[in-house]
Amino acid sequence: MSQLSPSFPRAVSRARPNAALLGWAALTVTVLIWAAFALTIRAIGHSPLTPGDVSLIRFLMPAALLLPLLPSRLPALRRVPPHAALMIAAGAGLPFFLITAAGGASTSAAHVSALVAGTTPLSVVLVGALLFRDRVTAAQWPGLGLILLGVVLLVVGLGTVGTSPLTGIALLLSASLLWGGYTLGMRRAGLDPLAVAMLVTYPSLLMLAPLLLTGTLPSHLTQVPAQNLLPFIAVQGLGVGVVASLTYPYALKHLGTLRCATVGALAPVLATLLALLLLGERPSVASAIGVAIVTTGVLVFNLMPTRTKGAAHVQ
Repeated sequence: MSQLSPSFPRAVSRARPNAALLGWAALTVTVLIWAAFALTIRAIGHSPLTPGDVSLIRFLMPAALLLPLLPSRLPALRRVPPHAALMIAAGAGLPFFLITAAGGASTSAAHVSALVAGTTPLSVVLVGALLFRDRVTAAQWPGLGLILLGVVLLVVGLGTVGTSPLTGIALLLSASLLWGGYTLGMRRAGLDPLAVAMLVTYPSLLMLAPLLLTGTLPSHLTQVPAQNLLPFIAVQGLGVGVVASLTYPYALKHLGTLRCATVGALAPVLATLLALLLLGERPSVASAIGVAIVTTGVLVFNLMPTRTKGAAHVQ
C-alpha cells in the first residue's frame, strides 16, 4: 500500500551498487505485497474465512512478532500527538481493513487496488485541505484529474448500477480517505517504521477482541483447515503487517521517493493481472482502462514539479 515519505529525498545519487540493488529488491517485494493485499481482500469471499478471521491474522501476527521491540518504542509512541495517533491507527488499522474488505466483497481486486492505493494522492490532498489547509502546485492537478477520470471509468466498468456495487465503490473510496489520513498522520508522528506498525497493530487488536468475543464479527477460524489460512498468513500477517513496513522505507532510503513512487504506481496493474490469473476475475474494458488511467494519474502527480509549502507528494 502507498505511503508518504517526507523524510527521504526525491532522488538518490551515487548510491552504492549493492545498496541500490537491495533497494530495488525491497521495492519489488513491496509492490508485490501491495498487489497481493488486494487479492487477499477479494479472496475472503472465495474462502470459508470471515473478515473478522482475516483481521485477526492481519493484526495478531505482527503484534506477536513486534512485542519484544515494543518497550524500546514506547517513549516515542507516547510523544505522538493524539490526532496523529488516531489518523494512523484508524487509517491503516482495523477500521481501514474492515471497510476495505466490505468494499472488495462487491467489486473486484482491480477496484480494490486502484480505488484504495491508486487514489491515495487525491485522498491526501482532500484530507490535507480539510484538516491542515494543505495545497498542491497547479502542475499536479492534471494528475489528480486523471485519477478522478479513472475512478469514473472503474464505476462504469462494474457493468451494473445496483446498490451493492455502488456501495462497494463508496466503501473503497472511504478506505482511501482513511489511508490518506494515515499518510498525513505518519508525517506528523515522526516515528520509525516499526513504531508506526505498532501504532497500527496494537490498537486494532484492542478493538478487534471484543468484536470477535461478542460475535459482532463472526468467526469460522476454528473450522477452517490450516492450508486455507496460509495465503492470508503470508500476505496479511507477514507481508502487510511486517515485511512491507521494513522493505518500503529501505527502498526509499536507497532509491529515493520519485523512483519508489513511480514503480509503486504499478501495483493496481499488477493486482489486476494477478486477479485474472489466480481468481479468474476478467476486468471489463472500462475497468481495465480505468486502472491504466489511475496509474497514469499517480505517475503524473509524482513526476510533476516539487510541491509548495503544505502540499502533498505521495505514493
